[in-house]
Amino acid sequence: MNVFKPLMITGALVICLSATSNAEPLKTMDDVGRAIDTCWKAPSDSKGSVTLSFSFKRDGTLLGKPRPTSIAIEGDDKVRQQFIASAIDALSNCTPLTFSTGLAEGIAGQVFTMPFTAPKETNPMVTTQ
Repeated sequence: MNVFKPLMITGALVICLSATSNAEPLKTMDDVGRAIDTCWKAPSDSKGSVTLSFSFKRDGTLLGKPRPTSIAIEGDDKVRQQFIASAIDALSNCTPLTFSTGLAEGIAGQVFTMPFTAPKETNPMVTTQ
């Protein structure tokens, strides 16, 4: 059984790398918002919103650490901290994103904001500051 473990790990890596390389490049900031939103799961039974401010490099990685700019979350300090951490983790874990050439040329270094709202909104918006 141990002989197959390295093969299973190698196979899983090949599948993950293939899935990443076949992803369609993101062409608009609406595409970026939807991609990031798929990476976020609000803490259970949470209500509220945190808006994060962040920037991208042309290669789709984050430039610096995302930071909260607006916080309106129901609950105590622990609940607020978990909510904010879940949004920051989602954004960090969702990158690097694959941008189209046109989007990559205009995106680098700009500051963007995105609300993370629970219950989830149907169409998250990423905007420039």
